[in-house]
Amino acid sequence: MIVVTTENIAGYRIEKVLGQAFGVVVRSRGLGGNLTAAFRSLAGGEIKEYTELLEDARKSAVDRLVQNANAMGANAVLMMRFDSSEIGQTMSEVVAYGTAVVVREA
Repeated sequence: MIVVTTENIAGYRIEKVLGQAFGVVVRSRGLGGNLTAAFRSLAGGEIKEYTELLEDARKSAVDRLVQNANAMGANAVLMMRFDSSEIGQTMSEVVAYGTAVVVREA
C-alpha cells in the first residue's frame, strides 16, 4: 500500500477514487506513566512518556488506515493527514485519514 501526503504519486495515474479512508486510535498512559510524566513536566523539556504514546498511536492509526483502504479495494492512499485531540485529561485520540484510490504505473 502506497501512502502519501501529496495529491499524486510520481509515475502513477489514478484509475479510481474509492473515497475517504481512516484509522482511529484512542490511547491512555497508565497511572505510572502519568505520574512519571507529571514529575518530568515540573523540570520542563520533552516528556518522553507522552512522545512515545503519540508516536505509537500515530503508527497504529496509519496501520488501521491501511487496513481500511485495503478493505475498500485500494492500493494507495493520497493526501494522508493526522488529526489529534484529547479526551478528558488522560486519553489522546489520533486519526489518520486520506483518500483511498486505485493507481497504476504510468
